[in-house]
Amino acid sequence: MSATGYVLRQMIDRLEPGATYFEPLPALNRVLYCHRGGFQTDDGSECADDAAWYGAGPVRITAGADGAVVWRWELAPEDSEAVRVRGTGVSSSENLTAPLDGPDPAESWIMRCDSVKFPIGGTALLHTHQGPGIRCLRQGQIRIDTRGKSHHYLPGQAWFEPGPEPVFAQASELECTRFIRVMILPAELRGKSSIQYVKPEDHEKPKSQRYTGYVDEPIEH
Repeated sequence: MSATGYVLRQMIDRLEPGATYFEPLPALNRVLYCHRGGFQTDDGSECADDAAWYGAGPVRITAGADGAVVWRWELAPEDSEAVRVRGTGVSSSENLTAPLDGPDPAESWIMRCDSVKFPIGGTALLHTHQGPGIRCLRQGQIRIDTRGKSHHYLPGQAWFEPGPEPVFAQASELECTRFIRVMILPAELRGKSSIQYVKPEDHEKPKSQRYTGYVDEPIEH
């Protein structure tokens, strides 16, 4: 991907029961993942716990009877500021922002949201991806080894993977582990895996991770 001045950003919005944004979120390619509770968008879509919504236009959400914790990913211009929503019973914080080398508007891309779940002690063998993304841990603990360093993550913490850098993941030895991720990928990967294993001998080995897909939609430039 050629440099085009984008960032991928993850925000966390918390809404008390029945709370709504004072103003709609501005038009951006975004994923709204319901981490807890439930919400409804002003286009009539409903998301319960562990469901996601995708759109590129302005959107306003209203929390359900149990409130909502929303993990919000946005593809935004590099010079933009994080959008913190306002409203009675609403708070917003920035979890992670990462600059991107792309996506090139002359080509076609998708925005993917899925989850990756590991059994106790599971691993993701040394691998790369065909596009960048931000992951956020929902359950368990995980260690990510890349670029000669190891980082340990707990629930609610996020990390960025640029894609071509080899990564090894070691999940918790005490409990199942699961993270939610949003990636920017070439359009030809729609409905297909983006993972590529580094070592030829790992291609046919059994894999412990399991995937659940939520969003796999074309990006609007």
